[in-house]
Amino acid sequence: MEKIVVIGGSRGIGSAILLQQLEKKQVFNISRTPPEVSHPDLIHHRADILHDSLPEIESIDALIYCPGSINLKPILSLGADDFRSDFEINVIGAVKAIQHYLPALKKAANPSIVLFSTVAVKLGMPYHASTAAAKGGVEGLVKSLGAELAPAIRINAIAPTITETSLSSSILRNDRMKENMIERHPLKNYLKPQEVAQMADYLISKAAGSISGQIFQMDYGLVSFKI
Repeated sequence: MEKIVVIGGSRGIGSAILLQQLEKKQVFNISRTPPEVSHPDLIHHRADILHDSLPEIESIDALIYCPGSINLKPILSLGADDFRSDFEINVIGAVKAIQHYLPALKKAANPSIVLFSTVAVKLGMPYHASTAAAKGGVEGLVKSLGAELAPAIRINAIAPTITETSLSSSILRNDRMKENMIERHPLKNYLKPQEVAQMADYLISKAAGSISGQIFQMDYGLVSFKI
């Protein structure tokens, strides 16, 4: 049975990924809070990615790093600590996980890594300076490591538009805001966590064996189209 490490699988997109992977793989979840599901193939390790040691796992087939932030403030309201905090959770945490599990990944037949960016890197959005800067670092990391780790390990990132999770609850807090968000997207919808989980599942599969160093926009047309 393949083994998958999910960092941050207790809620949101991470939780959707965890549930999907449990259908066919053993999942090691690492997060501060346990998932709301129990399963014979689920092993949970309580840890803060930035401050705690990560568990040792002999060999793994994929690493999926889900932690992120939505820190929406005008530039004059952002302090150095805001930028530092967003960079640490999005980039430093991912680097720590990759460095720790690289030896275990190298033992697998088709190892891969999936990180997360945001459409705000490609499409300039007000009040996204700190978040977009941090996620821009994630995209640079994917490009660089895609080259460095080839051909042994593939690495890609998913850049979602707004997704219906607890992290975005303030942006989608009532029906009117949800309708406005739907209308803003050319394909007239926004993401559900399960859609993103399906993309992550594809990227770690053998079917995606030719793909590395890529950023996949899941945007309902927001970045690509102007209608």
